[in-house]
Order: sequence, then structure tokens, then C-alpha cells
Amino acid sequence: MGSQHPNPEIKPAQDGDGEVVSEVSSNDNPQPFPKGDLYERRLSQADWAQYGQTKRGLSPRHVQLMAIGGSIGTGLFVGIGGSLSKTGPLSLLLGYLFWGVLFIWPCNLCVAEMCAWLPVRGTIFELAGRYVDPALGFAMGWTYFFAGVMLVCTEYSAVATVMQYWTTDVNAAVWVTMCLVVCFVLNVVAVRWYGESEFIMASTKILLLIGLCLLTFITMVGGNPKHDAYGFRYWKHGLAMHPYYVHSNATTGRFLGWWSVVRYAAFTVAGPDLIALAAGEIQNPRRTIPRVARLVFYRLVGFYVVGVLAVGILCSSRDTRLLGALKNGSAGAAASPWVIGIQNLGITGLPGFINFLILLSGWSCGNAYLYSSSRTLYSLARDGQAPKFFMKCTKSGIPVYCVAAVSLISCITYLVASDSAVTVFFWFVSLTTIALIATYTAMLWTFIGWYRALKAQGVDRNSLPYKAPLAPYTAWFAIGVGCVVMLFIGFDVFVPWDTEGFVTSYFGLAFGVVMFVFWKVFKRTRFTDPKTCDIYSGKAEIDMECRHWEEGGLEENERKRLAQMNLVRRTWERIW
Repeated sequence: MGSQHPNPEIKPAQDGDGEVVSEVSSNDNPQPFPKGDLYERRLSQADWAQYGQTKRGLSPRHVQLMAIGGSIGTGLFVGIGGSLSKTGPLSLLLGYLFWGVLFIWPCNLCVAEMCAWLPVRGTIFELAGRYVDPALGFAMGWTYFFAGVMLVCTEYSAVATVMQYWTTDVNAAVWVTMCLVVCFVLNVVAVRWYGESEFIMASTKILLLIGLCLLTFITMVGGNPKHDAYGFRYWKHGLAMHPYYVHSNATTGRFLGWWSVVRYAAFTVAGPDLIALAAGEIQNPRRTIPRVARLVFYRLVGFYVVGVLAVGILCSSRDTRLLGALKNGSAGAAASPWVIGIQNLGITGLPGFINFLILLSGWSCGNAYLYSSSRTLYSLARDGQAPKFFMKCTKSGIPVYCVAAVSLISCITYLVASDSAVTVFFWFVSLTTIALIATYTAMLWTFIGWYRALKAQGVDRNSLPYKAPLAPYTAWFAIGVGCVVMLFIGFDVFVPWDTEGFVTSYFGLAFGVVMFVFWKVFKRTRFTDPKTCDIYSGKAEIDMECRHWEEGGLEENERKRLAQMNLVRRTWERIW
């Protein structure tokens, strides 16, 4: 198998002081290795000890909940009302189904194949540099960092919006400060405790969504105070699909309505980013990552698709209270189609409770994306693409300066103090969406490079810890979908011309292109050759780190571990 390194088991380094050494050494005086393609900073063993590194403290339970609930935020509980009112329930369902199954699903599976083989701390951005071009890794990293910070700001502003449901007398900046401080504290403790906090908060979001779907089913068959078996009443009489943007031609208008839902789904449906970024901190990654990947389809259908189906059944897209709440910029549960539908059925006492859970969901998303954006900055620093001091980790494995930097940048959320919190929320939504699509599409491009390298170097994909089904065809198709969505994401800002809308819709794409060109020119990088690109560096260290999970067989070790537990604990562990 081809490799540019004389010893393919050694992970070399990038710009910095010292000599190229392996991260794991069996002696106190490691010898430098010959230069090859460079991925990480050129540091001595003493420097690695000084800066420290992240630790594998995330259990399968933490990772599953991060994947399932990490991105279920206010967008699915409150913001979805805007799409429902503009486009109708059928457009909502079809838009989420299209985006989830044809883009997010293959993207998750392809990334899982790469990360299960090499769950490096440099994350997928390092892999992009190996398999495609170092400039792609640089551009992906900084574009996702931008998206991650914007997501943190989005959720902080959403929390400020939700809090206004209870009181409008307190300045929204107070709620932003409260959220910022709590998320910062949760992210600077050991990663295990971050995982526990996210497990609890993500669980509440999932239980809320399941509860709302069950409530919809029970009430639609007559289980409500009015004993009204309303069924699919709000899908009839021309209410299923509404024309959007173009009203002179109903067919074109309905198509554009569906397309606007695809755009919104791109913001609310999670991609593989949290798992890809956590790969270097996951316990038993070669078992955990494939398990997460296999559950992606059920997560997409079971939560997002069923969720948007339920909200379209429960609340009419032409409900006067929903339209009035959206027009007036009402806060929190007051603008949630879920709550409006529940109140229309004569059910009382739930709005305040649901608003609290919506608040917790926004808080959880802010917490999750503070984690992901800080780990992105850490990855860039390890690869010599961000200042070296961002590599500094605490004894518990937290890149504390990265967490602090993201928290500092997220202070731009204080714009809610001078503008409507709802307005600021949708600014951040637009800025985030295009950057996320660009990053996910680049991940798929990275997979194509990985696939070509395996084929050129004679590696059988059946020997991998996980093999993405139907690849590379699904990857190519998803890349096409991603490119089309990026191109037409701002279709409604041109006539009439909307400068603010144009900038927020396309800034993330322009930022990614500029970053790619900048690094390409500045570092004079070249596209990698599949026959020689490096698929091995760092694997020896990871094999050594994971050997206590893998020696004797992954499944056999897992059976032995479970056999030592009582029945209740064993059943709990098998869920994950």
C-alpha cells in the first residue's frame, strides 16, 4: 500500500519549533522522523507534554445523544412556524424528507467510514488536507468555525427570545449573559461532565418531541377536551401546499415554497459535524461511530420527519393566531405552532411548561456548538492553521483558550440589546445555513478523495471498521444536491433586491471560497495524488490508545464488559 512516509505508522507534524516526532513514544528521547506530508505542528515530546491534548471521555451514551439531540433546538419548536405558514404542511414534510434522506443521511454515513478508520484529534479537517488538498482542510475548518460560532449566537439569541415570553421588562442582554456563562462553565470542566450535561439536556428535547408527537396522534383521533377527531383537516381544501414568492403561477409558487423548506431544513437538521469533531474524544471509537451511523436514518425519520408531520397535523398553516404571532414577532411558545395547536384544542397549563423545555433546548444547542466550534479551533491549531496557544489543554483535556475565544466572539449576540431578538435570530440563521451546507459538501468531497485513495492503494473497504453503503454514488449525488442548494439558497433576495438578505445568504459560501484560495496561494498547496496520499499516519497511536477496547475483538470485549453488570445496567448500556 502506497504512502509518502517511510514509516506509515508515524503521524508527522506541521509548522512550529522542534522536530517531527510521534505523539506516542516508548522512550524519553524520541528520534525525529523524515519529513513527508505535514499534518500537525512540528513539536518535541516535551512540547506535547506542555500543551497537553484532549482525552477520550465521551461514552457511547453521550455520543448517541449528541448525534440525536445535539441540534434539536428552537428552530424545530418555534422557528418552524414561519415555514409552515408560508408553505403548508405537505411542503414542510417533503422538504425535510428530501434534505434528510438525500443529503444528510449519505453525508453521515460517509464521514463515519472515514472517522471510524482514523478517529484523529485533528478531526475531519485534517483528513480533508490528506485526501484532497491542505487548502480544503483549512477552508473547511475556518468555514465550520464561522458556522459554529454563528450557531452559538443563534441559540443564545433564541434563549433571549424565549425568555421574553415571561417578561419583556428585562433587557435581552441579561439572558444572553446568563446563557453564555453557564455554557462556558459546562465546557471548561472535564469532557465527561460536558457529556453528562448534554446527555441530560438532549434527553429533555427528545422526550419533548416524542411527547408532542404522541399528543398529536391522541388528539387527532378525538382524545382532546373538545372530542374533535380532526385528523388531516388542515391538509384539505388547498391547505397542503401554499405558493410562495411567486403567486401568479400556483405551480411555480408551490415549488418555491417547497424549496424554501429545504433551505430551512438545512439549518435545523444536524449533519455529521458533532460526531466528526468528537472523534478524538470518543471512547471505543471504532465501535461507537459505526453504531451512531447505523442509527442516522431512524433519527432522521423518527424525529425530524415525524416531527414536522405532526406539527402540520396539529396546527393549521392558516391559523390566525400563528400568522399574528409571526407578524408581531411574538416570543417563545407564543409563536410555536405546537403550543397554538394545543391551545386551540382547549388544553390548558402546557404553554409555560413547553416554553421552559424550548428554553432548555436552545441552551443545549448553544452548549453543543460551543463544544464543536472550540474543538474546530483546537484542530486548526494542531494543524498549524491557527495560533499555537490554542492547543493548550487543561489536565482534564479541555482546550480552554479555544472555549474562551469562542465565548468571547459570541458576545456579538449582544446585538439583541439594540435590535429585536427575533430579527437578530434570523440574521444568524441565514449566516449559519450556507456555511453548514458548504462544510458538509466539503466533507463529501473529502470522502471521494478517501474512496479514490483506498482504490488506488489496493485497500479493501470490506476490511474497514465501517463501510458506507452504496458509496461513492450516494456521495456524488449528495454533493450535487449540496451545490444546487448553495447556488439557489438566496433565490428570494434578488427581486426585489435585498442587500441584507443577499449578504446573510451568501456570505458563508464566499468566506469558504476565499479561505480556500488564500491557503492555496499562500502555501502553494497541491491536490493530493490518490496513489500516494497518506491514509496511515496516526493510526499506530490510535491503535495503541484503543487497544484495551479492541484486543480480542470489539464485540467479544463488549460482551465481557456487559456480563459483569446487573440486568438493569446491562439493559441500559445495550441501548447505546
